[in-house]
Amino acid sequence: MMFSKKTLIAAATLTALIATGCAMSSSISEESLGLRKTDLYTENTTTGDKTSYSTVAAGESKVYERAFENAPPMISHDVEGMLPITMNNNSCLGCHDPMVAPSVNATSVPKSHLFDMRNETALATVSYSRYNCTQCHAPQSDNEPLVENTFQAEFRTANGNKQSNLLDNLNEGVQ
Repeated sequence: MMFSKKTLIAAATLTALIATGCAMSSSISEESLGLRKTDLYTENTTTGDKTSYSTVAAGESKVYERAFENAPPMISHDVEGMLPITMNNNSCLGCHDPMVAPSVNATSVPKSHLFDMRNETALATVSYSRYNCTQCHAPQSDNEPLVENTFQAEFRTANGNKQSNLLDNLNEGVQ
């Protein structure tokens, strides 16, 4: 079987490129792969950064804008003594219940939390599927980010960075 001169030159060139590429690959240390920059195989020398959560009392804290439209807002105040949240003991609703929130200048839970999505019915109290606030809402910490975040949120409404319209969006176009 005879190969043309062009085929042999192309095959030799391709082989040389592959061999050169493999020989020139630099190794990357495993410690540089993760955000922690420590040994991936042991926790012996790894210590986490101290997390500094807000100690400002509820009602006196700065309200953070949402990260994106309908994102769960961060908890901006101290949560000491409010956790754990159970179906029978939810300290958050003491201020964030829609009947109470305006009088204490707190953010009210949105309509989506007072709606049974399965049965498509409005509820008088927070849905049993949404009573665990810290499942979505996390306390804000003062730690420096591990990586730069250049994300710029876009909101469809003027107050979208401060309140939720999730239920309206879910029903958009549904008649």
